[in-house]
Amino acid sequence: MSQSGPTEIEPPGLKIINASLFRSGTKSMARAYKILGFNAHHGLLESVTETPWSNLLSAAEATWPSPNSPAPTPLTRSDWDKIWAQHNVSTDLGSPFTLELIKTYPSAKVVIVQRDFETWWPSYRREVLDRVMIEPWATINSFVGDMIGLPAVRAMRKIHLGFFGASDRDEILLNARGRYEAFYDEVRAVVPAERKLEYKLGEGWEPLCEFLGVPVPDVPFPRENDASDHGDEVKKIYKLIYGALGEVLVPVLAGVGVWWYLV
Repeated sequence: MSQSGPTEIEPPGLKIINASLFRSGTKSMARAYKILGFNAHHGLLESVTETPWSNLLSAAEATWPSPNSPAPTPLTRSDWDKIWAQHNVSTDLGSPFTLELIKTYPSAKVVIVQRDFETWWPSYRREVLDRVMIEPWATINSFVGDMIGLPAVRAMRKIHLGFFGASDRDEILLNARGRYEAFYDEVRAVVPAERKLEYKLGEGWEPLCEFLGVPVPDVPFPRENDASDHGDEVKKIYKLIYGALGEVLVPVLAGVGVWWYLV
C-alpha cells in the first residue's frame, strides 16, 4: 500500500495585494475578498486596538527613514508576516507599502484599483489626510495615542509623509498628484501581466473571481464606506482612544489626589 507524502504546509503571508490607496473602494474590496474565502485586513474592519500600529510605524520608518537618523534595518519577510498575522490580503493600511510588499511576496496576486485623481483627491484629503495632519488636533491625538500605547495617529502621519515624500502637510498637497500617478505607474511596471488585474469599481464579481480562480458567489458585490459612513467609523475610533485615555488617567489622578491629601 502506497503512502502519501507529508502535506505541504502553506507558508504565512499575503496571497493578494490590493494595490489601491485609501478612499479607493478598499473597504468594499476587503469585504469582497472575505466573501470569496480570503482573510483580508482593513483598518475599519479590525479593532483599532488589534491593528499592529507599532509594527506599522517601524515599517514606515524602515521604508521612509527620517532625515539624519541612523539607517534602519530593512524589514524581512518575517517582519511583514508579523504585521499581517493571520491575514492573507492587504488593503488600505498596506497600500502605501505596495512596492515593498510586491518584492516581499513575489507570488502574491496584485489587484490594481485606480480612481481618477480629480474624484479621489477631495475624498482622500477630507476623510483621511486632514484627520491625521490638521493641527493642533494631529499633535494632540498623536500624544494621546502614545500615552495609551496606541500610536495609530503617529503611524498614519509617518506613513503619509513618507509616501508623499513630504516633511509637512503643505508639502503633501504640492506632491499629491505627481506621487499618486507615479505610484500606479511603478506598480504596473514591476508586476508581470499574469500576476496583476486592472479592476474598476463597479465591474462586479466576474473579472475578480476569474483572476483569483474562485467561483462567483451568489450575493451582490459589496458597496460601502461612503464619506458619511467613513466619518462615523473614524469618530468611533477616536472615541475608543479617548475612552482608553480616561481609563489610564482616572487611577493616576486618584493617586495624585490621595497623595495630596496625605501630605
